[in-house]
Amino acid sequence: MNWRAVGATALALALTVPFALPFAYLVARNAQDLGGLWSALSDDRLVGPLMRSLALGISVALAAAVLGTLAAWLVARTDLRARRTWALLLCLPLVIPSFVGALALIAAFAPGGLVEQVLGIGFLPEVSGFNGAFVVLTLLTYPYVFLLVMARLRTLSPTLEESARMLGRRPMQVFTTVVLPQARAAVAAGALLVFLYVISDFGAVQLLRYDTLTRAIYSDRLLDPITSIALSLVLGVIAVAVVAMERRSSRVGLRDQSRAGAVLEVPLGRWRAPAYAFLVLLIGFSLVAPIAVLLFWAIRGLVNGSADSASVVADPSLIVQPLLSTAGISVVTAIVAIFIVLPIAYRSVRRPGRLGEVLAGTVVGGFALPGLVTALAFVFFTLSTPGPLGALYQTLPLLVLAYVVHHGALALGAAQSAVAGIPARLDDAARIMGRSRIRRFAGVELPLMLPSLAAGAGLVLLSTAKELPATLLLAPPGFSTLAIEVWQAAELAAYEEAAIFALVLVAISAVLTWFLVVRQALRSWSTPAPMHAMPPGAESPTGSRSPEPTTP
Repeated sequence: MNWRAVGATALALALTVPFALPFAYLVARNAQDLGGLWSALSDDRLVGPLMRSLALGISVALAAAVLGTLAAWLVARTDLRARRTWALLLCLPLVIPSFVGALALIAAFAPGGLVEQVLGIGFLPEVSGFNGAFVVLTLLTYPYVFLLVMARLRTLSPTLEESARMLGRRPMQVFTTVVLPQARAAVAAGALLVFLYVISDFGAVQLLRYDTLTRAIYSDRLLDPITSIALSLVLGVIAVAVVAMERRSSRVGLRDQSRAGAVLEVPLGRWRAPAYAFLVLLIGFSLVAPIAVLLFWAIRGLVNGSADSASVVADPSLIVQPLLSTAGISVVTAIVAIFIVLPIAYRSVRRPGRLGEVLAGTVVGGFALPGLVTALAFVFFTLSTPGPLGALYQTLPLLVLAYVVHHGALALGAAQSAVAGIPARLDDAARIMGRSRIRRFAGVELPLMLPSLAAGAGLVLLSTAKELPATLLLAPPGFSTLAIEVWQAAELAAYEEAAIFALVLVAISAVLTWFLVVRQALRSWSTPAPMHAMPPGAESPTGSRSPEPTTP
């Protein structure tokens, strides 16, 4: 018997247990009180939030799919100028957390806000409910669809499009009958990601006072924990099902990912001005407007000052402690996540099979659960468990564990890619030379894996820095992060203070997003030059190859 393989499998199984714990606890806790579960599920208090969550998720997913797909097609398949610059700008709304976007919308329409100052209107409508949540979440989530669809459009073979052109199809007909069907898996995967994001969101819907499942779970956690646990299970089941569908859509879309020459470049002609207008408006509302509102309130607060000496407006140095806490807890979480998922990645890649798929799927299941649900599961578990486990409630180790469970899947994907990228011949050569397993790992494998592992750790760090509900529920007393400071100031309508913390959080998120997401997406921009689309009825391509536009 290969005891080393058995030990590696046992270690991977043990490290996977925490990822299964929240969902397993919710199932077990609800199974203990089936009467309470049925009562909660049949209560009108579930039907309303559930329908509102589904309505918001479906609406935002459809709107984001339309905006993201159209923007991706314009950037990837037309003759727009400076397309890489457009691609960069269209990705940047990812840096704005949903609760910061909601804060910007509320502050923009607040008395004395930017909209009132610009328009000179004293009576502005209050922005809340479905409309406000729909606008904020749509503008902040369309990049998920944009990135996936753009990557797919850049890999499509031009053969079918050339044939359609030769048969006299117009550009729009080619897009709807040839291009879109080939990209529908990417569109579906992106829309499902957006749907998952929306139904899991807590910050935006709480600030905008739209009663979804997450808001109901949060409000019932103290007064009616049975209902809160039941609602958490319902939301968890929906989220896991959505992730399963998303993974299936992604696999279907990857089956025919092939590269066959240069992509066709469609001349916009008289539609060039509307295309530029669409992109400018989309970037303006999703990126420029929120940043402008935050800058307006931050500058206003710093110029006018504050009577409260404990406010960051009066003493900007007060931002240092939340900043250090955010950086510290995020770095620790990223390191712990890599150490935990790396053995799981080794087991699932080096010994593929049903067990490896179960281990990886369990980690992804932790990511599927909303952060609020994961945090509440740990809260109820620790409070109901005597002894050392119960003492973990509202401690930093439990907070880090919740972060790792919720964001560990981001590190797992990078770790699996890193392990798969190690040439087997190098390990064989090191073994022949008599190197021990530890020396082979430290001297051969780890240096090759470091770039991918660093990218995975960075994604965990980015997500942890922006995490709100888990931090609200599990952070020790007196421990504050930038997200908590933004949240508390927004709840008190202290827009100047909230804007300062939000700008710092967005700046950190922007730097990490650039290095971890946007730069990688732009690197995937095809090196072959685009090929101009031939006019209808032409027997052969008439456009010549031209160099890809560069970023100014």
